[in-house]
Amino acid sequence: MADLRIGIDVGGTNTDAVVLDVDGRVIAKAKRPTTPEVTEGLRAALDAVLAELGSGREHVTRVMLGTTHATNAILERRGLGRVAVVRLGAPATTAVPPLSDWPDDLRKAVSAGEAIVPGGHYVDGREISPLDLDAVRRFLDGVRADAVAVTSVFSPADDGHERRVEELVRAEYGLPVSVSSEIGSLGLLERENATVLNAALYGVAAHVTDALVTALAERGLGERGQREQGARGQGAQGARGRGARPYLAQNDGTLMTLEHAARLPVSTIGSGPANSLRGAAYLSGVADAVVVDVGGTSTDLGVLAGGFPRESAAAVEIGGVLTNFRMPDILAIALGGGTVVRPHGLGPDSVGYRIVREALVFGGATATMTDAAVAAGRIPPGAEDWRDRLQGGRQGDMSEEKADILESAVTRADRMVIDAVDRMTLGRTDRPLVAVGGGAFLLPDHIPGVSRVIRPEHAEVANAVGAAIALASGRVDTILPAGDSRAAAIESAKEEARARAVAAGADPAGVEIVDLLEVPLSYLSEPAVRVHVKAAGPLAR
Repeated sequence: MADLRIGIDVGGTNTDAVVLDVDGRVIAKAKRPTTPEVTEGLRAALDAVLAELGSGREHVTRVMLGTTHATNAILERRGLGRVAVVRLGAPATTAVPPLSDWPDDLRKAVSAGEAIVPGGHYVDGREISPLDLDAVRRFLDGVRADAVAVTSVFSPADDGHERRVEELVRAEYGLPVSVSSEIGSLGLLERENATVLNAALYGVAAHVTDALVTALAERGLGERGQREQGARGQGAQGARGRGARPYLAQNDGTLMTLEHAARLPVSTIGSGPANSLRGAAYLSGVADAVVVDVGGTSTDLGVLAGGFPRESAAAVEIGGVLTNFRMPDILAIALGGGTVVRPHGLGPDSVGYRIVREALVFGGATATMTDAAVAAGRIPPGAEDWRDRLQGGRQGDMSEEKADILESAVTRADRMVIDAVDRMTLGRTDRPLVAVGGGAFLLPDHIPGVSRVIRPEHAEVANAVGAAIALASGRVDTILPAGDSRAAAIESAKEEARARAVAAGADPAGVEIVDLLEVPLSYLSEPAVRVHVKAAGPLAR
């Protein structure tokens, strides 16, 4: 039972956990309600799968977590750090100041001050103006901040100015620095926004990583807990002081070490849907498919391309702020197992984790989509008695009126799903649909626009499986010359992507280039191409 992996995913309704053995088989799984302080739901799910393992817990070597901490912090304006915002782009970019499109409450919570100083580059690599480090010093001397966000014009093509400011801040001010060339792609304002959010999340990241490390240590899994057990003579694994290494899930369906997450916490936003897509690919054995993840409150649709989530080409809005870091192309609709059914409508509100008390099949008084699905004969495995409960629960025999309402809800829900699938397939009908999530039984067996519907085993915890099997990755998005030096420049970009994957926790021997995209830029005085490179590989042991 060597080398067990635990995957945990914190969702809006439930927190799921799974244990995979060395051959990738699911040997334990659990689903627990997500708590307002999401760490408690994490602990409950972790305890549940560890109880199934028993003494086998000493063979756990890795724990992977996909969490909503960062997303919640931005949406709720809670726990965010104060950021000194530095843009290197004067005099070219002064017409639109930093954070000018931010909601007022978020800007007040995050910004310690903003400045535009001389520096930055044109798209062809020429300087807009020489970098003025003294101006940076004067600005930072006048603010009190927890971190600094540095954005330079066209830094994906030339990050030299950003790196010089980063060195200055670390050496003279001792503050953590978020640099835009590591976070976003082309598009100054959106990349700047993502960089500032990243800097604001440093404290949140520290809280998450400390909570995860502490939870593992308390259960004898982390290195700290293993050393303590070893000191007390509690097991050979503890005597070795090895422990389980923790990782956090990223928004592209891959993993990163806690050290990497501490530098790039904004990358954890959107990890939940990405985990579901990766888990769906793994459980179904299908690399190209539409994935429909039905939860308690909403349904997320995405597309698998080569086993990885198809990425969105549009700017991503987070908490009212437009950003341009890479995110899965996800369509969310207000349909889930807990969605409330009414005589003339469906949702969008949901009973959420209260479904086990309020739904008709559990003796409650609220009609939900779970009740509607059961009435239509769509019953999850192991719940064959739900139809009898629905007929003979607290309400007694179901009235004809209520039966009609539930039947109408199923029709409405099916139309919502068919329309959403049509929007995601973009006219292709040759791909299968993989149904996952705790509410996957809501989906019909035949859906127009897909070749077939696949319901893999363990589909209800696909998101946690996706976290457990994920690779580590690195990416580069830059502008390169299109002439004779193009080939060498692309090879250099590949090496940089591989290096970033290794920094995120990948085994150097197993890193491969999984995505390479070239886009000619015809509007420049000198021929050039925009190159996006992604490298990924298995975790280092």
